[in-house]
Amino acid sequence: MTTRKLVHIVDDEDAIRRSASFMLKTSGYAVETWATGVAFLKEIRHVPEGCILLDVRMPEMDGLEVQRALRERGVTMPVIVLTGHADVSIAVRAMKAGAVDFLEKPFEKAVLISAIEAAFERLAQADSAATRASEANVVLGVLTPREREVLDGLAQGLPNKTIAYDLGISPRTVEVHRANLMAKLDVRSLSDALRLAFAAGLGA
Repeated sequence: MTTRKLVHIVDDEDAIRRSASFMLKTSGYAVETWATGVAFLKEIRHVPEGCILLDVRMPEMDGLEVQRALRERGVTMPVIVLTGHADVSIAVRAMKAGAVDFLEKPFEKAVLISAIEAAFERLAQADSAATRASEANVVLGVLTPREREVLDGLAQGLPNKTIAYDLGISPRTVEVHRANLMAKLDVRSLSDALRLAFAAGLGA
């Protein structure tokens, strides 16, 4: 059996928490509800990963402040902003700050489910990117620090001569390092080596 997708509902309106919770549970999601953004942030380190339905207008901290706090703490869970009719400009700001979508209250079930599925898709993509990065870093772990520097130079699109100048070594030595790293990474072409380098965040 697959684990049910978890949705965190952060809204100070009890009626919204109850109705959205019921709607989602009957659609097969797991749900946790939070009456304030402050309460949610207090527990964020122990909260299981999921999608966040975040109300814009709340006491103490509004939705945008909560969203900012989540980002500052490195929380990458996708956010869907819930907004009243007059708050569309605020919702647009939330989208610019990384929210997946915004929904105007009252929202229809189909619209809510569609937004949540888009959010989980984003989560899956982020997970696979993180997995690719960690796998690439493991693979690159066979390189010496100098070989890694040469690969980083190649990933920046630099020619051998420039890499040699930057590292204070001869172009011939760069070529040797380049041949060695290709052999160690077991790749046949420079493009294969670069794919690994980019996945690991080199060349930025």
